[in-house]
Amino acid sequence: MNVKPDLNKFLFLSCSIVTALSVIIIIGYILFSAAPVLEQEGLGFIFGSTWDYTTHHFGAWSFIVATLMVTIVTIILAFPLGLATAVFLSEWAPSWLDQVLMTLIELLVGIPSVVYGIFGFFVLRSYFADFINPFIAKILGFTPLFQSANDNGIGIPLAATVLAIMILPTIVSLSRVAMQGVPRELREGSAALGATQWETIHSLVIPASLSGIVTGLILGIMRAMGETMAIVMLIGNVGTTPTSFLNMGEPITAKILLDIENYIVEPEGRSALFAIGALLIVMEIGFIAVIHITSNRLKKRMEGAA
Repeated sequence: MNVKPDLNKFLFLSCSIVTALSVIIIIGYILFSAAPVLEQEGLGFIFGSTWDYTTHHFGAWSFIVATLMVTIVTIILAFPLGLATAVFLSEWAPSWLDQVLMTLIELLVGIPSVVYGIFGFFVLRSYFADFINPFIAKILGFTPLFQSANDNGIGIPLAATVLAIMILPTIVSLSRVAMQGVPRELREGSAALGATQWETIHSLVIPASLSGIVTGLILGIMRAMGETMAIVMLIGNVGTTPTSFLNMGEPITAKILLDIENYIVEPEGRSALFAIGALLIVMEIGFIAVIHITSNRLKKRMEGAA
């Protein structure tokens, strides 16, 4: 009778159960704590714009919009750059350069978020105030989405740029590993059929490694949406709903951090903060669903084109 495989199976099953229970307990506790305010406000919690502890009105719309806007800009900045870097390291860079660049990129992971915030505030802020924000407003100011740039540099563009730097290592590392995992025989077969290196990358390597690329993107977005300290230092923390990508704002994580010390001891205030925490989880799940649906359709289209 072989007992060892059964014991191994039991240990792995136990670890899986503990992991699943941890997720269920955490989410369950958040929802349980958020229930009083969610029941009180209903849909007004999502679409209301008034957040006042004294009048007992809690509307999270301004925080939702700020979170979405900074996340969208972060994705626009980080994903193309990260994917292009991963393609270069996987397909073109010599081994020594690949090792050097990956070491430098991975060093970004170890930098504390508060240091990123300090770098953004003292180094990048002046460039955004004097050059980048005015340039964007001048070029794209014909639409309300790129008007009303403030003159101190703090706001969504600055915060999103620093967040993009913070999530680059995640996107680059996972995308590069996925691309390097594509068998060399497939590349050689594509070349034998007359495909150029770029055609091989576009039609073979990227579709074959799409799951790893998507995983890197999802983890990067989760890091960006959950980041707090750098956001608090760089986005302005203005509780009004941003109407332009050049405005200041107050994302959900910033609101929780700034209010938790003063209102966590009050039952209603604690419930309200847990409620926007639950809302952030729902938003992250929504982003994951959209990315998976989009990536599946893209993969089918690229395979069809190939």
